[in-house]
Amino acid sequence: MPDAVALSHLANSVGGAAVEFMRESDRKAWVNFVPPRWRYSNRLWGDEMTKLVPHEAKITQWLAAQNDAMLGLLAEVVNIDSGSYDKWGVDAVGDRFIRFFSEQGLLTTIERNERFGDAIHVRLDDRPSNERPIVLMGHRDTVFAKGEVARRSFRIEGGRAYGPGVVDMKGGLVLNAFVLAAFKRFGGAPSPLVGLITSDEEIASPSSRPIIERVGRAARCVFNSEPGRPSGNVVTSRKGGVFLSFEVIGKAAHSGGNFEKGISAIGELAHKIVALHNLTDLERGITLNVGLVRGGQSVNTTAPSAEGQIDLRYVKPEQRSRTLAAVQEIIDHATVPGTSAKLEIKGEFLPVTSTPQAEEVFHCYRAAAADAGLAVAGEFSGGCADSGFTAAVGCPTLCGVGPVGGNAHTAEEYLEIDTLVRRAQALALAILRLPADGAQR
Repeated sequence: MPDAVALSHLANSVGGAAVEFMRESDRKAWVNFVPPRWRYSNRLWGDEMTKLVPHEAKITQWLAAQNDAMLGLLAEVVNIDSGSYDKWGVDAVGDRFIRFFSEQGLLTTIERNERFGDAIHVRLDDRPSNERPIVLMGHRDTVFAKGEVARRSFRIEGGRAYGPGVVDMKGGLVLNAFVLAAFKRFGGAPSPLVGLITSDEEIASPSSRPIIERVGRAARCVFNSEPGRPSGNVVTSRKGGVFLSFEVIGKAAHSGGNFEKGISAIGELAHKIVALHNLTDLERGITLNVGLVRGGQSVNTTAPSAEGQIDLRYVKPEQRSRTLAAVQEIIDHATVPGTSAKLEIKGEFLPVTSTPQAEEVFHCYRAAAADAGLAVAGEFSGGCADSGFTAAVGCPTLCGVGPVGGNAHTAEEYLEIDTLVRRAQALALAILRLPADGAQR
C-alpha cells in the first residue's frame, strides 16, 4: 500500500485528520487534510450517514459522488467576471448554469432585462400542480469589477477555494444546482421544487426584487443559499438596510477676496454627518454610516455643493419609518444659513424576522443537517440579502444554507471545500423531510 494511501486509511480509521485526494490533471492532484470529525457532529457523511431511509440514502450518496463535478462547475462560473452592472458577464454565468440544467434534464425559463442580467427560473418538469413550490434561491452577480478574474482566478489551497464571488454566492448556486439535479434524478420532493437565480443582489436587486416578491408570495418556503457563517451556522434573521444619498447646495465665493459672500455646502454637510451618526442606537440594532462624501470646487472657493451617501441598518420593520423620518428632519434643517438639501433613497433590503412558520423550516433543516454530519444553529446577521424580500411577503425563509466561507467582498474571500457536499446533503434532506403543506393555491 503506498504511504499516502496508508496515511489516509490510518487517519480516517482512528478518527483523526482525514485525507482527501482531488485530481486536477494527469500530473497533479491536491491532498486535502479535512478538519477532524469532532468539528462536526458524531455522525459521518456519504453512505455512512445514519437514520436515513433508502430514498434519502440514494440522494445523499449521489451528492457525495459529485464533489469533483461541483468543484468543476464552481471553477467555471467563478472564472467569469460578473459584477452587478456587467450584464454580459452576469448573463454568461447564467448561460453556464442553463447548460448544466439542460444536461440534467431540468427546464428553465428566462425573464429578460435590458440593463441588468436576466432572471432564471428552474423547474424539474412541466407537470401541472396546485401545490405551492419549495424555492431554492440565489444571485450570480458579484461586487467585483471586470478584470478581477484575470488578477486572481479560481484556485484551491489548503482545503479552501478562492476567487471572486466563490462563496458570495456562486458556491451556493452550484449547491442549489446539484440539489435540483438530484431531485430530478431521484424524485421525492414533497412539493414542486424550483430554483430562482437572480442578477443584481449586490446593488439591492433593482430589477430582481419584483420577481423575488412574486415568487415568494406563491411559495411554500424559500431556502436562500447565501454563504453559511464561518461558524457553520445558518441565518435565521437579518437586518434591513436602506441606502440613501443626500445633496447640499451652498454658494460659491472666493475664499480670500469674498469670503463673506460664500455659503459652504461642505460646512453644512459636516453638521449633517454628525447629526446622522448620532441617530445610531446600538442597543436597538440601528446604525447609520455616512460612508462616502464628495464636495467643493477648489481649495480657495467656498464649496457650492457637497453630497454624501448613507447606509442605514435596522432590525424591526417598524424602525424603518421612524428612523427615515429622523433622517429627513436632519436633511431639511439647515445649520449653515442659506444652504438647502435633498434626500433620495437609492435602494434597500428588508429585514428577515423570525415567524413560527420560519422556525419550523429551520428546525427541519437543523435536524437534517445533523444527519448529514453537521452541527448547525441559527444566527443573526447584520448583513442584508434577498431573503428579506421573501420573508417580508410572508414566505417562511431560511438564509445562509450555502457552503461555509468568509471574507466576502474581499480578495481573501474563501469557501470551505468540505462543506460543499455536506451542505447540499443537508438541504436535500431538509426538503425531503418538510411536513405536508396544508395550504394550496
